[in-house]
Amino acid sequence: MKFDYDLFVIGGGSGGVRAARIAAGEHGAKVAVAEEYRMGGTCVIRGCVPKKIMVFASTYAPAMEDARAYGWNVMAEGFDWGRFRKRLDAEIDRLEGVYRAGLAGAKVDVYDCRATLKDAHTVRLANGDTVSAKHILIATGGRPYLPPKAEAAGVMTSNDIFKLETLPKSVLIVGGGFISCEFACILNGLGVNVTQYYRGEQILRGFDGEARGHIAELMRESGVNLHVGTDVMEMEKVEGGTRVSSTDGREGIFEAVVYATGRLPNSDGLGLEELGVKLGRRGEIMVDEWSQTAVPSIFAVGDVTDRINLTPIAIREGHAFADTVFGGKSVKADHALVPSAVFTQPEFGTVGLTEEEARDKGPIEIYATAFRPMQSAFAGRADRVLMKLIVCADTRKVLGCHIVAPGAGEMIQLAAIAIKMGATKEDFDRTVAVHPVMAEELVTLRKPVRTA
Repeated sequence: MKFDYDLFVIGGGSGGVRAARIAAGEHGAKVAVAEEYRMGGTCVIRGCVPKKIMVFASTYAPAMEDARAYGWNVMAEGFDWGRFRKRLDAEIDRLEGVYRAGLAGAKVDVYDCRATLKDAHTVRLANGDTVSAKHILIATGGRPYLPPKAEAAGVMTSNDIFKLETLPKSVLIVGGGFISCEFACILNGLGVNVTQYYRGEQILRGFDGEARGHIAELMRESGVNLHVGTDVMEMEKVEGGTRVSSTDGREGIFEAVVYATGRLPNSDGLGLEELGVKLGRRGEIMVDEWSQTAVPSIFAVGDVTDRINLTPIAIREGHAFADTVFGGKSVKADHALVPSAVFTQPEFGTVGLTEEEARDKGPIEIYATAFRPMQSAFAGRADRVLMKLIVCADTRKVLGCHIVAPGAGEMIQLAAIAIKMGATKEDFDRTVAVHPVMAEELVTLRKPVRTA
C-alpha cells in the first residue's frame, strides 16, 4: 500500500519535532507534523523557557539589595511587567521560528491545525482533509488539571500567567508540586503578595524529604505565605478578586487565584481508544520500551505517555523512535538516573534516589551539609544551601545527589555524569575541590551524618 507519508506526527512540541527532524533530515523519510496551537509545545511556548526567563527577572530585586551590601549605589524603581512581557513574547516568537525553520530545513510538511485519527494509518485534519501514513506518532504533551470547583470559579492555570496584562497585587497559588512552587517564588520575587496552599504535609512530593523541608523553610523566609495541610473549601468572585475559605479556617480575598494541581496527558478526542490504543487511568497512552502502542503503526512519546514528564526525556524518546523505525538501529530511551531541576529560589537540583527510596533498598550512608554561601552571607542574608549525597554502604556507589543552592541546576548536570557512570563515594573524595565555590562541599564530605 502506498502512503502519503512515511511518518505523520501529531504534536509540534519538543518530542514530536525531534522525531520528525531526525526521521526526515537524517533518515530520509517523508514526514509531516500537525500542530493546532503554536510550534514548540509546552516547553517553548508556555513552560520551561518563558518560566526560566521569569525566574531570571524575579531575582534582580534581591540582587540589587546584595549589590548595595557590596558597595554599589543602586536602587530598584519597580518592575515593569508590560515591558518585560513584550520582550518575553518576542523571544517566544523567535524560538517558534527556530522550530519551524528546523522542520523546513529537514523538508518536513507542517499542518497548522488539529489532527485526529481516522484509522491506524489515516489522519483526519481539522480542515476536512485526510492523509495516510505508514507510521503515526502521537506527541501531544499534557495540560494543566483543574478540579471542577476551580474550573467553575474561573481560576487561572500556569498557562495563563504568561498572558497576564498586568501583575496582580495578591495571588493564591493552590498546589505543592514543582510548578506551583516555582511560580510562588517567581511572583514573590516580582513583588506580588503570594499565598500558597497545599493539602499535603510537605511541598514537592516525591523529592528528597530533607531537601523539601529546606526549600519550604527558605520560601517562607523569602516572603511566601506557605501553608501545608491546607486546601480550598469555597471560592466566590467578589469585588477586588476572589474570596477563598480554606480547610484550616482561613479566609481571604485574592486578586488572582492560580491552580497548579498537576497535569493530564493530552489524549482526549484523538480517536485512540476506538482504534485499540490502550490508555491508562489518567489518560496516558500506554506504550512499550520502544514507544509503540498496542496498535503496531501508532507510537507515542513525551508527556502524553506520562513516563517521565521532562522535555529532555521527550526529545530522547522522539530521537530513539526515529532511529529505531527509520534508521535501522535498535535504540531505547534511557529512563534511569535522569537529573532534573526545580527552579525555586534557590534552585533544587536532583539526580538518583531520595533518602527515603534508598533506605528501602539496603544499607546506606547519608553525607550532607547545610551552610550560608559566601556571596549571600557577606550581603547579610540568612540563605542556606544544602548539599547531600546518598551512598550505598555495600558497593560505595553514590545513589543520589540533591543540591539546594543558587545554580543547583548547573551543578546537578555535572554531578549526574559521574553518578550515571557509577562513581563511588571514594571517587568523589579523590577529586580535588575547587575553592572557594559552593560545589566543593560535594567532594569534601568526609563523615556520614547518619546511616540507615
